[in-house]
Amino acid sequence: MSKPHILVTGAGGFIGGHLVKSMLEQGHQVRAVDKKPQWQWYQRFPEAENLTLNLEDKDACVQAVNGTDWIYNLAADMGGMGFIELNKGLCMLSVLINTHMLMAARHCGATRLFYSSSACVYAGYKQKETDNPGLKEEDAYPADPEDGYGWEKLFSERMCRHFMEDFGLQTRVARYHNVYGPHGTFDGGREKAPAAICRKVIAAKLGGAKEIEIWGDGLQTRSFQYIDDCLHGTQSIMESGIIEPINLGSAEMVSINQLVDLVEDIAGIKLKRSYKLDAPKGVRGRSSDNTLIKKKLGWEPSVTLRTGLEKTYAWILDQMKSGNSKDSVVNRF
Repeated sequence: MSKPHILVTGAGGFIGGHLVKSMLEQGHQVRAVDKKPQWQWYQRFPEAENLTLNLEDKDACVQAVNGTDWIYNLAADMGGMGFIELNKGLCMLSVLINTHMLMAARHCGATRLFYSSSACVYAGYKQKETDNPGLKEEDAYPADPEDGYGWEKLFSERMCRHFMEDFGLQTRVARYHNVYGPHGTFDGGREKAPAAICRKVIAAKLGGAKEIEIWGDGLQTRSFQYIDDCLHGTQSIMESGIIEPINLGSAEMVSINQLVDLVEDIAGIKLKRSYKLDAPKGVRGRSSDNTLIKKKLGWEPSVTLRTGLEKTYAWILDQMKSGNSKDSVVNRF
C-alpha cells in the first residue's frame, strides 16, 4: 500500500513542527498548516506543502483537508499554565477548529483523524495531592476538567467519538502530558515549566543573578514527556485500533523544586529560590498512569527527564546566547 498523504495542523507550533519533520523523514507527502505567518513557524520544511490558514474557519478546514488521507490535528490556541488560566475564552475557541476539522474530514473523505487532547481533561478532585498515583483514563469522569482549556478538550474528545460512531470516520485521541524539548516556546508567556525553568536558570547564569522565581511553592508535582517519545507514541496510537482516549505521557513524576534541582545541576549553578505564591500554578499533583498504553501498544517513554532536559537546556542556551526569542527562533528557511 502507498503511504497516506498526511495533513498536520498546528504545524508551525512545537509538536507540529517536529511531527512534520518525522513524517517527511518517513517518506510521506505532507501538507503543513498553521495560522501564523510562516516566518513565525518554529520549524518549516520546504519539502512539505506549507499553507497559512485560519482553521477556525470552515472553508479553510476544507482547503486544508482536501486531497489528504490522514489528519494529525494539533492546532489549538494554548500555552503553559500562565496562559491557559488567564485566557479561558481564547482556549475555548479552539472548539471551532476541532468542529470544522471533523466536518471537513467527513466531507472530503479523509480516512483517519488524530486529535491531540490533554491531561487537563482530568477531574480536578483527582489532583489535589502532590503524591498523585497517576491518572487513569477513566479519571476524566465524572467531569471536572481544567476550566476553559480542559473543558474544550473534553468536549472535542466526545465529538471525535461521535463522528466515528455516526459517520464512520476513524478517530484516535491521545491525552498529552506536558511535552517538552527543543524548537519550542521558551519565553513570552506561553512556555511550559521545563522551558521556563531552563530559561530562568540560563538568564541567571549569563547575567550573574543569584535568585530564581518559582511559581507556587515548588511542591506541586508533574510528569514531563520528551518530544521524541511523544512523536513515537503519537504515530503508534494513530496506526493502532485504539478508539478510546488514551494517555500519552511519562510516569516519572517530580516536584517543581526537583525540576529546578535538575536544571541547576545541568547548568552547574545553585540559586536562591523566590516563591511567587499568587502566580498561576494549576493542579496540585498530576502524573500519567501508563498501564493501558503498555497493555495495548507495549509502549512507554524511553527518554529520562534528565536526558531530555540536557538537550532542551542546550538548545535554549544556544538561542539565548544568539539573542533569539519567541519571535526569532522560528526562522528556519
